[in-house]
Amino acid sequence: MKFLKNHPFAVKAHFDSSVVLTFAVPKAELKPFIPECLELETFENKWAFIAVAMVQTRHLRPKVLPRRFGSDFFLVGYRIFVKYTNKKGKKLRGLYIIKSQTDNEKMKFFGNIFTHYNYTTTDIKQHKSNDLKIIKSTESDFEIKINERAENVKIPLGSPFKTWKEARKFAGPLPFTFTVNTKFKTILTILGVRQNWKPNPIEITDYHFKFLNELSIDKVVLANAFEIKNIPYEWKKGKIERWK
Repeated sequence: MKFLKNHPFAVKAHFDSSVVLTFAVPKAELKPFIPECLELETFENKWAFIAVAMVQTRHLRPKVLPRRFGSDFFLVGYRIFVKYTNKKGKKLRGLYIIKSQTDNEKMKFFGNIFTHYNYTTTDIKQHKSNDLKIIKSTESDFEIKINERAENVKIPLGSPFKTWKEARKFAGPLPFTFTVNTKFKTILTILGVRQNWKPNPIEITDYHFKFLNELSIDKVVLANAFEIKNIPYEWKKGKIERWK
C-alpha cells in the first residue's frame, strides 16, 4: 500500500493564519541537504533559504468531501527553497521538506499514510502578551514572538534583501512541494493552489528553533517574515516521474 503515500487525491483546507520565517544560509552549506535532482533556489548566487512555516489549518480533508469531514490542526514545517527541471524542460519552483510537525495525533496518523512528510507530534501553544503574539513548543524547543502592533515593518537586520519586493519572492510556500525517492530515481511533485495570497511583513522580536541549531550550519540569518490570513488552499493530486 506504499502508493498511498504519493498524495493519491486532491486535498482542501482553509488557513486561518500562515506565519512563515525565511532564513538565509550560504548556499554551499545547504547543498548537502537536498537530493541531486534538485537545485537550490538562490539569491545573488550566494544565499539559499530555509522556511519555517507555522500554519493554523481548518477543515483539511479530501477535496471530494464536505467541510464537516475535515480536521483542524496546527502545522510546523521546515522546508528548503529549491528548483526542479522536469522531463519537459520546465523549471518548477518549490520546497523540499526536511521536517514536519503537528499538534494533532489524527493528522499525524493520516498524514503519514497519504504523504512522505514523516509527521511527528509536539506541543504547540499560542498566546498573547501585551502587543506580542507568541508561538512556542516546550517539547520541540522553539519559540517566536511577533509584534502585532508594529507599523512600517523593517527588513530584519542582516538580511540579504534590501527591499520587501525582493523578500516577497522568497515568501513560502512556493507553488510545488517535492518528495524524492533516491533508490528508484523518482520525484513526486504536488502543486498547491491558493487564493487571495497577500503576504504581509511582520516584525519578529525574538525567535529560537532547536531544530535549526541541530543542522550544524555556521551561518543562519533571518531574511524575512510574513503572515497570510484567511486563505482557501488546495493541494492537487501528486504526479510522479523518473528523474534519471
